[in-house]
Amino acid sequence: MTKVKFEKFTNATREKIFEIATNYKLFQTNMPQFFPSIRVISVRPNTTLVEEHLNIAGKELIVMAKHVIDEPSIHETFIVGGDAKGTQITEEYEQTPEGTRIVVTVDFKSKGSRLLSGLFGRGKFENEFSKIMDELILTAEN
Repeated sequence: MTKVKFEKFTNATREKIFEIATNYKLFQTNMPQFFPSIRVISVRPNTTLVEEHLNIAGKELIVMAKHVIDEPSIHETFIVGGDAKGTQITEEYEQTPEGTRIVVTVDFKSKGSRLLSGLFGRGKFENEFSKIMDELILTAEN
């Protein structure tokens, strides 16, 4: 298990960055280097089930992710199947006078220590999730 927490800031409004960060259908188009394949399985109010192929640190993970939103402040992702089953990612969006503060907490679990030891070096894990958030922020600011 690896747990990381980091903050990001954007001058985009909370509503705009939240909308982009929860539009899973566009991940494959906007961030193909991280999401080579996305398939939305089920959509219900505030909950979406998505099959995701996720590239992190040059490794492809195939996961079934349950996205739960409390618009526009909380986006939680629960990995319910696949290579990282049991992982939870929480994004908190706080409007500030300068824009939006985003706090991301990732509690990563894998199917065995082999995946973690080969996948992430010191600081690499946090850096990969940080890059994904940077891409979402870039999209929101353009």
